[in-house]
Amino acid sequence: MTSRIIRLSAAATLLLSTAVAGHAETIKVGVVAPFSGPFALYGKQFQEAIEVYQAQHGTSAGEHEIEFIYKDVGGPNPDQSRALTQELLIKDQVDYLAGYVFTPNALAVAPLLDQSETPLVIFNAATSAINAQSDFYLRTSYTLWQVSAPLAEWAYEQGIREVVTTVTDYGPGIDAENAFVAAFEEAGGTILDSIRMPLSTTDFTPFIQSIREQSPDALFTFLPGGPPTFGFTKTYNENGLRDEGIMFLGTAETEESNLQAFGDAAIGLTTAYHYSADHDSDLNREFIAKNTELHPDSVTNWATIGAYDGTHVIYQMVENAGSDGPAAVESVLGMEWESPRGPLTMDPETRTVIQNVYIREVERDEESGLLVNREKGVIATVGDLGWPE
Repeated sequence: MTSRIIRLSAAATLLLSTAVAGHAETIKVGVVAPFSGPFALYGKQFQEAIEVYQAQHGTSAGEHEIEFIYKDVGGPNPDQSRALTQELLIKDQVDYLAGYVFTPNALAVAPLLDQSETPLVIFNAATSAINAQSDFYLRTSYTLWQVSAPLAEWAYEQGIREVVTTVTDYGPGIDAENAFVAAFEEAGGTILDSIRMPLSTTDFTPFIQSIREQSPDALFTFLPGGPPTFGFTKTYNENGLRDEGIMFLGTAETEESNLQAFGDAAIGLTTAYHYSADHDSDLNREFIAKNTELHPDSVTNWATIGAYDGTHVIYQMVENAGSDGPAAVESVLGMEWESPRGPLTMDPETRTVIQNVYIREVERDEESGLLVNREKGVIATVGDLGWPE
């Protein structure tokens, strides 16, 4: 009898043990993110957001208990991302995947999703083309087209006519550049130069000086989260571009985990983004309060909200369809809910959330004394404008 049970498939063994135990199977979710190295903060924030969601909503969905398994990918590393995802699917036998900060890491696992029919909820990776590679991708963060094109249109409306774009030379940066350029030129503006910086760049001075020499009305930038973002913004502040009237336009460059370190030099920096910790809603205040209660040293930002809403989508899929991957994805297409960032809809076509984009300006809050990304305007219900035709 024992030898026959050993020869059963993993799925059959799980079903047998479930029947004996008399309760529904545990659903496993594998989370791939950096938990070490320069980008470790984002893995930490993913895990904290999941813990906040579970503290508010429990650890089960429908009849299923949900277990999260975390894997450290370190940073942008497609090969390691693929290897860890295979390990989660084969060794850990996860039913869902989540996380994936970087576009190359997310793209690397598309064939695995199709082979295993496993839903993957992207908590960050923001290149539009990712979701077109597999029907099993869903995204609860944003895309660069989604925030960059509205920013370009807003900039033109403010009287800005000449811009230099400067982005990191990889998928999201190119997406951001293409989106901003297309929308700005369509509005009637002029792009004086489009600068692409190597992903390994640590000294941004030559690029900033080139922008200064061209004297545009504004610069538009996109960089990966973490040290590069801080370095570029610091270099902008130190090289006198603000004093010469060259407006800073960005997306996540003033995100909350770096913001206080900039000091007063950050005041007035303008970004367009899908979330600000300063967002004025009861749901957001409750979200931040619970995160602070559970993780007193945590900073709530885009990584936290992407993972929080991603966890909500996973819970809904589990409640709707258990471990049936294709049925789970189908069950949340068109799903609507209210998030701490505002109203969300899972777009049935792009499988990226439709959401508000906020025009934000850094201010020092009079009550707390802290720098905040204060929302100055809202562009409502924006979908992924870069979805392939």
